This record gives sequence, structure tokens and C-alpha cells, in this order.
Amino acid sequence: MKKTFSILTFALLSLLAFAQDINQKPLTVLDEVVAVVGKNIILQSDIETQYMQHRMQGYVEGSSATIKCDILKELIFQKLLLNQADIDSIVVNSSSVNQELDRRFKYFISQFGSQEKLEEYYHKTVDQFKEEMREIIQDQLMQQEVQSAITKNVNITPKEIKAFFKEIPSDSLPLINTAYQVAEIVKKPPVSAAEKLAVKERLLGLRTRVLKGENFATLAILYSEDPGSSKKGGELGMYGRGELYPEFESVAFGLKEGEISGIVETEAGYHVIQMIERKDDFINVRHILLRPKISPIELQKAANFLDSIHGLILSDSISFADAARLFSDNQNRFNGGLIINPNSGNSKFQAEELDPKIFYVIDNMEIGQVSGSVSFTTEENMPAFRMLQLVDKTAPHKANMEQDYDVIQKATINKKKQQVIDQWVILRAAKTYIRINEKYNKCSYYETWQSK
Repeated sequence: MKKTFSILTFALLSLLAFAQDINQKPLTVLDEVVAVVGKNIILQSDIETQYMQHRMQGYVEGSSATIKCDILKELIFQKLLLNQADIDSIVVNSSSVNQELDRRFKYFISQFGSQEKLEEYYHKTVDQFKEEMREIIQDQLMQQEVQSAITKNVNITPKEIKAFFKEIPSDSLPLINTAYQVAEIVKKPPVSAAEKLAVKERLLGLRTRVLKGENFATLAILYSEDPGSSKKGGELGMYGRGELYPEFESVAFGLKEGEISGIVETEAGYHVIQMIERKDDFINVRHILLRPKISPIELQKAANFLDSIHGLILSDSISFADAARLFSDNQNRFNGGLIINPNSGNSKFQAEELDPKIFYVIDNMEIGQVSGSVSFTTEENMPAFRMLQLVDKTAPHKANMEQDYDVIQKATINKKKQQVIDQWVILRAAKTYIRINEKYNKCSYYETWQSK
């Protein structure tokens, strides 16, 4: 079956794996322009870079010439999207780029175990990596916005889903790997009033030092407990309204340049904020964050509480779902404690999508079985405990409508979106100046996309 490429195909390739290969074997390609799309150009090195990524990721189906034709086709598509973004005056703000960079590098860092290990391995700081990737990420976000606009009105009906499934030959039905559904009951230990007061007093002391003339950025480097900004003197970069904690934002937007806030409390902890600059509805601020610490006594109480609930569930005095609704401190308590997969939007996970710490607990559990209390760290970077239940576990099987309706539904709408995108490409290519180097004249689209 012919391999098709989507807008995110190459974006999903591992940046760090590529960086490793470059460290070991530098590219020696003599660069040249191989295509012009509107005012954008595509270089031979762009193709060679992505071809190398393909080989590293194990995509070896087809000849090198065929693969490079597919890569060039995808790159032309991306440039058409960028050209449309320029026509539509689409702008991606720096805060969105920063958030996407943070999201990607959070994953990379998790693979290495720590930021220090990643930086030591590549002899390069995360900030240096981010600056190298900034323009690429900005372009990708603009491409995504254009593509979303193209497909925003695409809908499907149950009839279309059934028809799509029937069209798949039985011997071509995809194999669905083991899928897990996991629920949780979370207990977040409270912070004592005395600890909160102590943290506020420490932060007030730092604020006073700034007001007396000490450098805010230096104190942020020394004392702030925000790992993402402390090394940059507490600077967050440009953010728009609705992108920060509401309490933080309401204070920050009211500051004048250079002004220092009082103490601001958010889910993350306690902050002191300094305004760097404001441009319309975007601000760049520094902050010092201090987090109250939870006492070992409160941690033990949380574990003991969950253990008591565990006993009630085992004795059938209460169901796991009811216990989650009544006692869990997490927002998913209203859906029985089901953990939602951010990749799919439903509650099904493949093994590699689960948090390794969760998978370690549920791997050998029977369906319906409940664990004891397990420690973990919340999104706010605070210690807590949870109890896990293996709700369901499906064996590997060929796709079917009963078990895999959501997977088939997603495949159906993706196919329909791809058809809409293919039609859009034909129309845009006909209206856009495109020149392709004759060395790619064997590519199937060479004649049809070439401007006359």
C-alpha cells in the first residue's frame, strides 16, 4: 500500500535521535535549491535531513528515489500551507511557540531522566536547542492553523464509518495492540497553615531585598523553584491573556514596567512578579516561585486514608467509581476516576502511552483489581498518593466495530480530511508559482505541479 504523509509526519520524528546522528556523522551534502513554492524555497539539505531521519526511524520501504520524492511532496505541501498563512495574515505568537517547545522538551527530558543528563549528553543546553528549533516550530504551528481551517467543516456520520470499515479487506484489517483503561482515586495532602506562612515570609523577604536594590533576576536564579524559568532569571517570555494562571494573570497585567507585585497565590505556589514589558495584550514578566512543602505526617495521613478506602472497596462496601466521586481530589472523580489519554481524548491507552509508573502497577493486575496507595507527583509538582484500578484490558486483536469503534471513527474522519486536503492542494498548486528542479522529474507530480 502506498505510504501517505500528513503535515505532522516529520514533526513527530525524534529531534534528539537526529541530533545524535549529526554528532556522529555530519552531513556533507552540497546544498542547492530543489524547489520554489511562492516565495519559499526548499533545499536539497532539507530533503537529505528528513531522509536521514526516515532511515533512523526504520522507514525503509521503497527506493531512496521514491522516498525522496515523497519527502519533497510533503515539503511542497508545507510551503503551500505557509504561503496560505501569509495570504491569510496568520501569526503565531511567541508564547504559543514557547509552550510547544516546552511541551516537546519536557518529553525529551523525561526520556533522559533529567535536563542535566540531556545537556551533558549533547554538550548543548536546552535553551540552545530551543533557539535552533524556534523557527521550525513557529512554521509548524502556522501550518497546523491553516490545515485546521481547511478541514474544520469536515464531519462524518455513523453510516460513513460503517461504509469505511466494510471497504477494508478482512486480510488487511489492522492489528489492535493491548489497550488498557485505568481509573484512579487521588489524595492530595494539605499544606499546613504554618508552612504557608513561612513560605510567604521568605518570599516577602526576597521582595524586600529587590525593593532595596538587589537584582530580581539574580534572586530568581538563586531561590525560585520554577525549573523552567529560574535559570533565565525568572523570565517567562511573552504570554497572552488566558495562557497563565488566572490569579497570576490578573495581577501581572496590572503592573507597570519594572513594578514589583505583592505575593500572588496560584495552584503552583506563591509568586512575586516583576513586569518586564507589555505589548497590547501580551506581557513578559519575571517571577520568583516558592512552593510550600507538605509534611511527612500529612503524606502518611493521605496514604492511610487511601488504604482505608481500599479496604472498603475490597469488602464491597463501596464501588471504586463511587469512592472516586466521593473522595478523590482529582477532576476526573465525576467519570469514575477514569484517566483520559491526551493523545486520543478517550480512556484507552496502549502500554507505551501510559505513565511508566502506572504501567508498572497495573501490568500484572486482573481486570477490576485495585492497587493499594501509590505515591506520585502531581502536575503542580507536589507529592500525593493515588489508588489505581485496572478497569479493562483488551487482548491484541484485529480491528472490529464492537471494540474499536473510536479507532475506526478516527480513521474515517482522517481519510475524509485527507481527501479535502488533497483537493485543496490541487487548487492551491494551480494558483501558486511552483518550480521543481529537473533532478526530480521522475516524481509523479513533477509535470502537474510545475508552473507553466
